[in-house]
Amino acid sequence: MPTELTQITRGELACWQIRHRGQTLVVAEQGAQVLEYRLDDEPPILWLSDQAAYETGTGIRGGVPVCWPWFGGLAFNPEVLQQQYDLSDPPAHGMVRTIPWIVTDQQQDNEVVELVLQPDPAHLPDSCPAVQATLKIRLDNTLTLTLKNENRGDHAVTISQALHSYFAVSDSRHVTLQGLDQKPYVDAMDDWHSHRQSGPLTFRDETDRLYLQLGNTLHIDDPGWQRRISLTTSGSHSAVIWNPWIEKSQRLSQFANDAWQRMLCIETARVLDDVLTLAPEEHHDMSVRFMTSPL
Repeated sequence: MPTELTQITRGELACWQIRHRGQTLVVAEQGAQVLEYRLDDEPPILWLSDQAAYETGTGIRGGVPVCWPWFGGLAFNPEVLQQQYDLSDPPAHGMVRTIPWIVTDQQQDNEVVELVLQPDPAHLPDSCPAVQATLKIRLDNTLTLTLKNENRGDHAVTISQALHSYFAVSDSRHVTLQGLDQKPYVDAMDDWHSHRQSGPLTFRDETDRLYLQLGNTLHIDDPGWQRRISLTTSGSHSAVIWNPWIEKSQRLSQFANDAWQRMLCIETARVLDDVLTLAPEEHHDMSVRFMTSPL
């Protein structure tokens, strides 16, 4: 089947749909958010809420939101990052999730399809740092997302960021996450105390952890679907692992009460001690590649 790169709409949002080598990818120009990624005849790799709101200015629950230039609540970031902003009501997960991004380049052939997007500068607030953010989306036989940062200002800038990936699983109670053994983490469910992981991670209740000092590979082992989802990263040594479980699911927007069973977030990140500081003219790439294999 030949490669297809077409423009579509989801509700109020302009999107790109890519069909390439038995894979389907959907990307919203709002937030440069990957909404869907799947292989033909297989369960989806990324989870997207069936209650997702495709509305201008509203974050979409699922896929891969881009969190930049801070992750989570600004007040939970290191002080050196907070001091860069004087905002009365800073939005969660930064400034770019719900603004338009512009496609600055696109390429396609029989081997690879690439989209390159940057935030529309007309929609960035004056308090945004003089750092150019660029998201490169590459689809060959796998999907690779690269978040590029270039400091175009005259002083150093500190950034926290994440590619906030929601993964589809058969049942979160039965999957295991490999690659975290002996890694330190901060547990938001335990008053932000520090711990060290022992063995693979399983999910038995609400999970919200910030892992540090990671290697470059994590695996989601899913016996229900007999598959492994592998994440290979570069330019990042931290990740946020999240599942809202039962009680919190009832309070989330665009989220069914039982959706916690079908998803798991592993957010390739630069957070806490792993925040990114860029000197003038310095640049940095953070990337993650998703691929599947039989379990």
